[in-house]
Amino acid sequence: MEREWKPRILGLGGTTRPASTSERALRAALDFAERAGAQTDLLLADDLAFPAYAPERGAPEPRVERLVDLARRADGVIVASPGFHGGPSGLIKNALDHLEELRGDERPYLDGRAIGCIVCAAGWQATATTLAALRSTAHALRAWPTPLGVTINSTPAGDVDPVTAAAPQLGLLVEQVVGLARWRHAAAEVEVGA
Repeated sequence: MEREWKPRILGLGGTTRPASTSERALRAALDFAERAGAQTDLLLADDLAFPAYAPERGAPEPRVERLVDLARRADGVIVASPGFHGGPSGLIKNALDHLEELRGDERPYLDGRAIGCIVCAAGWQATATTLAALRSTAHALRAWPTPLGVTINSTPAGDVDPVTAAAPQLGLLVEQVVGLARWRHAAAEVEVGA
């Protein structure tokens, strides 16, 4: 009996503050992905705290190699960033810049893979501009940003936890990332069998 194929989803994000809103949102999204039958990998702030991308440096350090390896094997990516001054945090942008190391791959950069973007900030304006910036970076990496990007205003409204309130949107974003990965895998299987 053939084993069911499981898409591999890479989660990147969070901040240096433990249990930040963006980290909790990313963990919730990866939980949805696992419940949808995906395998997940998670890289948080401590995993992504490496020097600024500079191609002339030569061999990357082990944490960068791990990021590049996991991105190379990923069928989809979910990025959760705080909004810092109208864009993603330097930590997240730097991690995405390091994916330049995938340029020479058979599947360069994040070519043909869905990327779900989650943005958390203390106010809606920052979430909107940061989401637009993340989507632009995703396009530059040849990824397919999901139709839904999730923005979370981390300023609590009463007793409602902002990540809990965003759960339906996080679930839909994950459906889009996992769904595209499954669709592309099925299309490749048909092509191989033809």
